[in-house]
Amino acid sequence: MAGPLAGLRVLELAGIGPGPFATSLLGDLGADVVRVDRPGSAPEFGSAEFDLINRSKRSIVVDLKHPAGPSTVLALAEKADVLVEGFRPGVAERLGVGPDTCLAVNPRLIYGRMTGWGQHGPRAPEAGHDINYIALTGVLNAIGRKDGPPQIPLNLLGDFAAGSMYLVVGILSALIERATSGRGQVIDAAIVDGAVHLGTMFWGLKHQGLWSDERGTNVIDSGRAYYDVYRCADGKYVALGAIEERFFVEFCRILGIDPGELPDRQDPARSPVLRDRIQAAFAERTRDEWSEVFAGTDACVTPVLAFDEAAHDPHLGARGAFVTVDGVTQPAPAPRFSRSEPAVTRRPPRPGEHSHEVLRSWGVSLTDTSAVVQLDRATTA
Repeated sequence: MAGPLAGLRVLELAGIGPGPFATSLLGDLGADVVRVDRPGSAPEFGSAEFDLINRSKRSIVVDLKHPAGPSTVLALAEKADVLVEGFRPGVAERLGVGPDTCLAVNPRLIYGRMTGWGQHGPRAPEAGHDINYIALTGVLNAIGRKDGPPQIPLNLLGDFAAGSMYLVVGILSALIERATSGRGQVIDAAIVDGAVHLGTMFWGLKHQGLWSDERGTNVIDSGRAYYDVYRCADGKYVALGAIEERFFVEFCRILGIDPGELPDRQDPARSPVLRDRIQAAFAERTRDEWSEVFAGTDACVTPVLAFDEAAHDPHLGARGAFVTVDGVTQPAPAPRFSRSEPAVTRRPPRPGEHSHEVLRSWGVSLTDTSAVVQLDRATTA
């Protein structure tokens, strides 16, 4: 059964991080994604076969610095519905594959531009990474414990949430609009924009005096004992999220604590006392023992699992949250659909693995193929 984006053609000019993850998601959802790699290209980390953000794609290697390189990409862009690039502003134009040039050959093309700082603004030409982008938006400052430094949320918040997902939303929105207008357009997807937007709820709380810029003093940033992680007897952790009163009462009942004997849980000054009491209780058993105790309850307690453990969790297993492709366990596509179920359609390709196949299947006929690099000449690491 084909995914909901079956029939959509996506051309990706190879980049790193949020752009490739966005196109991989489109590929999981059924789109035909072709990644244009550079000669001699290799993954930023590790080897191509485990570069999972490039799964569900095919790869063609095109030398954009070759005289025939830009025309080769334009021939592919003419057949595409979507093009995604993640260069610094102005680079695609200098390479001869900028939005104006691509839209001239295909006015229906959705041209997605993925950057950290955006296409304009004082920082637009600068280099940066996830940590830099979320630092500027106020988001990084909000993550961490009281009197401690900001904590780094991997690169999930910037690259993949504020970057990839907003780019995908932009692409799908532009495709819907194209169905009415018949015209393509350019999407300026900047991680800083997405990160600012992700903070919308907290701006609303700030305006009401319900959120403090002091880390670790708010309801969901470790400022309350009922929303935190606790160390168990085996050194592993459980997560407690009993925000609502009825859930906290249920938590106390199961833990064997009389809520009437506890300090006011909403008083930040009393949180350390309450936290110590809860920590002492959790320290009496292992993480997995507590998981069994709280299973099937509304106490909002779950084990903190490592990646390998998550792959064997019964609930995630029942959801089919992980799949194994060519012996490699990996996250399954999301979300779920009632009919057009997505799937991992291909393992991550080696650069240039599908060069001639792509040209044939997209019906691209080139008078000069000298910019296209064969697999045996491409990097296969």
